[in-house]
Amino acid sequence: MSFRLAAYAVCVTDGRVLLARHVAPTGDTWTLPGGRVEQGEDPFDTVIREVAEETGCTAVVERLLGVDSRIIPAAERRIPGSPEHQNVGIFYQVRITGGRLRPEPNGETAESVWTPFADVPGLRRSSLVDIGLTLARTLPATGHVAPVPVGGLIQH
Repeated sequence: MSFRLAAYAVCVTDGRVLLARHVAPTGDTWTLPGGRVEQGEDPFDTVIREVAEETGCTAVVERLLGVDSRIIPAAERRIPGSPEHQNVGIFYQVRITGGRLRPEPNGETAESVWTPFADVPGLRRSSLVDIGLTLARTLPATGHVAPVPVGGLIQH
């Protein structure tokens, strides 16, 4: 089984969420800014770094929203023949403090967009978006939400 620890930014303001369009050979998917925690890196620092790399904006963390752990079966992986995968995501409420939205230089993020909440259900998106928005909306004391069903417009 492969494993990934990642930190994700949930940036919400005026009924909109900041989403990043991830480009992959299997198709574009909207997701939250964020990514892999590097060895020796604090996830708190990861989320600030990832927001800057992927969006061009500076950010501050306002609070920890929660942690999500999910197993992606081998049959549902985007790359055929990949093993089962566990993703542990740490979600932070983040506020943008400066910068200008731009594509990620030499990266997989083609653009970042402030997206109205009403438009999110119609997007081909990562389950991370639904998890992050649920955490931000409900602020569960345990920092945990029920698994998000994957299929249709919602991808791993």
